[in-house]
Amino acid sequence: MSTSKILKWVTGGLEAFLGFPIIGGMVVLGFAWVPLAVMAVLHIITLIFCMKDEQSTHGSILGIITSFIAWIPFVGMAMHILTAVFLLVDAARPSRSY
Repeated sequence: MSTSKILKWVTGGLEAFLGFPIIGGMVVLGFAWVPLAVMAVLHIITLIFCMKDEQSTHGSILGIITSFIAWIPFVGMAMHILTAVFLLVDAARPSRSY
C-alpha cells in the first residue's frame, strides 16, 4: 500500500471523527482550533504524496479548504463529513496500474 493511500485513510478517518456533531466540535473547541491547523498540515502532506504517486488529489484539496472554513459551526461539520467521504472512497479505490 502506498504512502498516499495510508495518509488518505488516516486523514479520512480523522475528518470523519471531527464531523461528529458534538464530539468533533468539543475536540476542536477544547483544543482552541489547533486540530484544524493540524488537519491542514496533514492534508498538505497528503497532497504532496498524492502528487508524487500520481493519485487523485481532490480529497486533500477539499480537506485544506475544510480546515480553513471549519470554524463556522454547521458548515464545518458538513465539510468534515464531505471531506471524509471523498478521502475514504478514494482510499478504498484500487490503485491505477500503468
